[in-house]
Amino acid sequence: MSSKAAVVALTALAPISWGSTYFVTTEFLPPDRPLFTGLMRALPAGLLLLALTRKLPRGAWWWKSAVLGALNIGAFFPLLFLAAYRLPGGVAAVVGSVGPLFVVGLAALFLGDRPTVRSLVTAVAAALGVSLVVLKAGAALDLVGVMAGLLSALSMSAGVVFTKRWGRPEGVGALALTGWQLTAGGLVILPIALLVEGAPPALTGTHLAGYAYLALGNTAISYFLWFRGIERLGASSATLLGPLSPLTAAVIGWVALGQALGPVQVLGMVIAFGATLAGQLGPRTPKVSTTVPESAEPFSSTEKNGQEVSMDLEVSGVRR
Repeated sequence: MSSKAAVVALTALAPISWGSTYFVTTEFLPPDRPLFTGLMRALPAGLLLLALTRKLPRGAWWWKSAVLGALNIGAFFPLLFLAAYRLPGGVAAVVGSVGPLFVVGLAALFLGDRPTVRSLVTAVAAALGVSLVVLKAGAALDLVGVMAGLLSALSMSAGVVFTKRWGRPEGVGALALTGWQLTAGGLVILPIALLVEGAPPALTGTHLAGYAYLALGNTAISYFLWFRGIERLGASSATLLGPLSPLTAAVIGWVALGQALGPVQVLGMVIAFGATLAGQLGPRTPKVSTTVPESAEPFSSTEKNGQEVSMDLEVSGVRR
């Protein structure tokens, strides 16, 4: 297996893991607590990684970590949950599947990556494939829900692009950077969860096991692989692995929950998976350093060009 293929395979484990979120949420967690669940995914995982790496941000990386954590976790989760509650799961997934198109535009603006016909076609094909898999006839639309879904996709896409743009500070590994972002994102969600949902619910052993899986495998490890993949593959290529999440959710729903998977859904899977593969077949680019001087000014030309939780109400809508 080539080096790039190995990176793609490891990065793909992140959206595949995120596709299990709906199943774990419905089978192992207390109902109607999406913000608390987002908090339990992000903050414990972030604090664990901080304890393991024993590294804290320095200088400009305090605010950069806060920005990345807010974009990738803190703003993304609540917006996505709002979309999930106001839209059918399939509609929410389709709205979120425009993320690769957002990344193409933001990468052109902030990374200087000129969009190509291939990147645009694969992004549109991925969205089409996801639509065939998850969108049901007569699905209702809600303006607030659609706007929340679009903003959640934009937030995560911006997080992907700036993760690539800013890279990592000298001497700091991807594991530490992941811990900074998860902790910052969890601290953003904490007051929102307390304000909207109140005190935490009583937890059983089953609930704790579900939260442990979400915090460790589904978040700490998955986001580490995701941010590492963004550094090595590029923003657009990594984001085009995102459709693996709703595809995984659909397969789990079919195998474990007895949900129907007809010819149209299979066709959508083939299209989305083909687009995902096509998104990784671009020309090989020379490897560049992913670290940046801590004295570098934000958005300066000296900086290197280096989707969670989604618990939609239907399995077909699950993304990060």
